[in-house]
Amino acid sequence: MRKNIKTTEAIFPMPVLMVATYNEDDSVDVMNAAWGMMLDRREIVLNLTETHKTVKNILKRKAFTVSIADSKNVVAADYLGVVSGNDVKDKFEKSGLSALKSENVDAPIISEFPICMECEFERLDSEFGVVGKIINVTADERVMNGDVVDVSLIDAICFDPYTHGYYRVSDRVGDAFKDGLSLK
Repeated sequence: MRKNIKTTEAIFPMPVLMVATYNEDDSVDVMNAAWGMMLDRREIVLNLTETHKTVKNILKRKAFTVSIADSKNVVAADYLGVVSGNDVKDKFEKSGLSALKSENVDAPIISEFPICMECEFERLDSEFGVVGKIINVTADERVMNGDVVDVSLIDAICFDPYTHGYYRVSDRVGDAFKDGLSLK
């Protein structure tokens, strides 16, 4: 038997994406955004409105970075989602995280997060939100196995829209484009 539930935000897992920009004074701004996805192989879309300080920065700087949050930094990641840069000027400093300047776009890379996509702003879409072109992707060496990212080492977190929890994404359970072939 199935039961109706009172949510339309039913996609799980939802990635915990950390969107970073520079403010007008060149200080770092970061927000936690669970509503984001790949639009195609070179584009990312973030379902954000122009009321966010981060979106205002994106529109001015024409650049942003998107990092994948990990369990080690869940407290800082959550803090950056519950506090607005519109209200708290030193929000990033209070998170305890650090940043370095991207060599490819006018936006910061948050050092502690293991994967970072460096993006150029493409457009503000009335249906999707912020659309960016991915210019470069970096990975911390600690999550690499040779030249390949080892997803189990990222210890990424995802957002649970049912209970508002964070969960680890870590264990491999199969091989894409291969396991299903056994049913042919």
